Amino acid sequence: MSGKKGRDKEGCFALESIDFKNALEQFQNLVEKMIIQKTKESSGLYTKDDDEINYEKFYKTTRTLFGSAVKDQDIQAFFRKIISNPDERPEWLEIFGCFSGESVGMPTPSKENMVLLVSEKQQISHSVVKRKDVLKGILKVPLLNLTVTASQKGLITVFSEKMKFLTSINIEDTAWITGCDFLPNLKYIVAVTESTVILWDYKSKESEGNGFVIKPMKNCLLCVSTVTMEDNLPRDTILLGDDKGYVYLLTITTDDFIMKQTKGGKVSQFKVMDAESFDMPRRKLHDDWVGKVKYFPALKRFGSCSTDGINSFVLDDIKRLEDHL
Repeated sequence: MSGKKGRDKEGCFALESIDFKNALEQFQNLVEKMIIQKTKESSGLYTKDDDEINYEKFYKTTRTLFGSAVKDQDIQAFFRKIISNPDERPEWLEIFGCFSGESVGMPTPSKENMVLLVSEKQQISHSVVKRKDVLKGILKVPLLNLTVTASQKGLITVFSEKMKFLTSINIEDTAWITGCDFLPNLKYIVAVTESTVILWDYKSKESEGNGFVIKPMKNCLLCVSTVTMEDNLPRDTILLGDDKGYVYLLTITTDDFIMKQTKGGKVSQFKVMDAESFDMPRRKLHDDWVGKVKYFPALKRFGSCSTDGINSFVLDDIKRLEDHL
């Protein structure tokens, strides 16, 4: 029996061992309370008390109700969806990472239903699977005429100017990808997961060792953005945002690829670099998740967006991340 089948079977046994109908009713009540709480927060009518449902409480309650039948990443994704848009209620199936697809015998989708139509004979479309995957990042690299996409479950793909497939990599043994960008000087693709920073040399022809993983990160990373500098040095600087309201500044040089490798360390196809070996200034700018960071070269400022109801947007000099004022 394969590992995947074993995990699926284990989840089925976990569901059989609980009163599912009762557990589902309690879970739906929990979701209703969260939606009411978030709605009141948005209107400024909510006052924090002992009944507040934060992520820790949501996680603990969901785990108690469903046991090992649910995965950590599915719990987190479900929680994020409610927090980001309480008006669009997720279906309870999503807590198990499932969704309703077309049934057998349905007609073939027409051209209008395709995700992307390249030509009469070449098309890029999604497939219907039990475990859904979604894009967490798509970016254009104008200087190289490239388009890069990164999916939640670790598939990073590079397309040419005319959307012709060039290369891809399926990052295994990692948490879900939450964002991606391009490093213009090092010519690497950077992606972040909940606990790591991934650097992929998409030009490499090697099947193994064609990238690096920086880990472990203390908090859950939610977004990444490259800081554009006009110095053409063999280094790149990136901004990172996490689930505790912190924004990080990380500079990577070609020397780091040699000097900061962990002996014997390896994650999937990538060599490991210890996060503790990097000088990584950070600053707490929000009291909630940092959903987006971006550097604006024309302003020489960075922007940080958060679900924080008080400090939802910060625009400041990047040097402020390194001082203690």
